Amino acid sequence: MSEPPSPLVRLERRGAVALLTIDHPPVNVLSAAVLDALVARLEEVGQDPEFRAVVLAGAAEKAFAAGANIREMAPMGPSEAHVHGGKGQGATVAIERISLPVIAAVHGSCLGGGSELALACDFVIASEDAKFGQPEINLGVMPGWGGTQRLPRRVGAANARYWIYTGRSVSASEAHDQGWVLRVVPKERLLAEALELATELAGKSSDALAAAKFSLQQAVDRGLAAGLAYELRLWEALFATADQKEGMRAFLEKRAWTPTPRDPGSPIPGVAGVDLPRASPSGSGKGKN
Repeated sequence: MSEPPSPLVRLERRGAVALLTIDHPPVNVLSAAVLDALVARLEEVGQDPEFRAVVLAGAAEKAFAAGANIREMAPMGPSEAHVHGGKGQGATVAIERISLPVIAAVHGSCLGGGSELALACDFVIASEDAKFGQPEINLGVMPGWGGTQRLPRRVGAANARYWIYTGRSVSASEAHDQGWVLRVVPKERLLAEALELATELAGKSSDALAAAKFSLQQAVDRGLAAGLAYELRLWEALFATADQKEGMRAFLEKRAWTPTPRDPGSPIPGVAGVDLPRASPSGSGKGKN
C-alpha cells in the first residue's frame, strides 16, 4: 500500500500555538495547490478554539518561500492571471482575516509571493540569512498578491518603490532597519524565537487581540480592499504583454532577456485609469485669442 502524499502545509500543535509549515521542496514554490492548502489550514486553525496564535514557517532548507510558480504562470493570459492573482491575494487576505496573531518565521529566500505572504503577517522574525524582495519586474510583471499595497505601508513609499522598481533583494538587517522585520536572530534560534512570541501572545485575551488586530488594520490599511482590486486589474493586464511572455520564458530557460522598446501607446495607463496629457499639435493656436 502506497504512503499518502505529504501535506503541502503541515499543521502542528505547540500548546496554544498553531505551527503552519509550508512543505513544498525544494524551495517552497507557491503553486496554486500550496495556496489552497494554506487557506484550508488557516480555516482549520480558525475553527479550533484551542489555538490562540499562529507561526508560519517554511520547511525548505534554503527558503521560507522562493516565490510563485513561474512555470505555472508563464503561459497564462489575462483571464487566467486574474484567477491566479485572486488566489494569491486570497491567501494573504486569509492571513489578515484570521482572528489570531500570525508570526512569520523567515529564513533564506523570501521572494515574490513569499514576501507577499510575510507582508500579510502581523510580525516577521527573520534569521540572519533571510533575503526579502519583489523581483517580479525582472519577469515583465509586478507584484500581484498585495505587494504594491502592503509594502509601502510597511517600509514607506520611497523604499517600496525602490524594492519593486529594481527587483533587488534586501537583507534581513536592512528589512529590520526599514521597520518591517521585528527581530533578526541566528538561524538556529529562529523557530524558538517565533514560538516564544506566539506563546506570549497566546496568553493574552483572544477577543482583545482580535479586536486590536482588526482595529490596527483599519488604522494602517484603510482602503486596502480597493487597492488590491486595482493591483489585480493591472497584474492581469500585464499577462497580455510581450515582456511578460519573454521575461518568464527567459527565467525558466535561465537566460538573460531584453525588455521590448517602450510603447507610448501601451494599454497599461488606460487599464490603470490614468488620463495621460496629450501634447498640443504644433501651431494649435495655444496662447492666441
